[in-house]
Amino acid sequence: MNSIYNVVIAGLGGQGVLKASDILADAAFRAGYDVKKSELHGMSQRGGSVSSDVRFGPQVWSPMVPTGEADVLVVLDETQVEVNRAVLAPNGVLIGPDRLDAAALKNKKSLNVTLLGALSAHLPIASEHWLAAIHANLAPKLHKLNEQSFALGRAAVAVREAAAV
Repeated sequence: MNSIYNVVIAGLGGQGVLKASDILADAAFRAGYDVKKSELHGMSQRGGSVSSDVRFGPQVWSPMVPTGEADVLVVLDETQVEVNRAVLAPNGVLIGPDRLDAAALKNKKSLNVTLLGALSAHLPIASEHWLAAIHANLAPKLHKLNEQSFALGRAAVAVREAAAV
């Protein structure tokens, strides 16, 4: 990865793409990075595609991730993999729901935060910043559920990497 981290989060309207990118941008900002974020949504209220670019590093000039330069592509719906694959860098990481044990999710609405947990294993942002961002961007009644979801996503990456060794 470069000194600028490029992340694209994509999914369908109502899946929490924008909330996930808000949490990522907040966590990166809390970690001391310059952060830029942009959103693209078409017919999102009717289940259409939604994507959000988040860039962070020592100094970021543009909020848009150039085509072929995303270090990580997070998709909340498998139908969005091919739609967004062009943004992924040749050595980029693709994170999708297939990386998780869907049966372990206590609430399917927390899939976006679970995938952020998986994403967190690939970015230089401390867990304390992620948890503070989750608390700042979600209602207090949702904190415990989303903390568990975040931990589930992070653990899924650890299990996969251990299995690959």
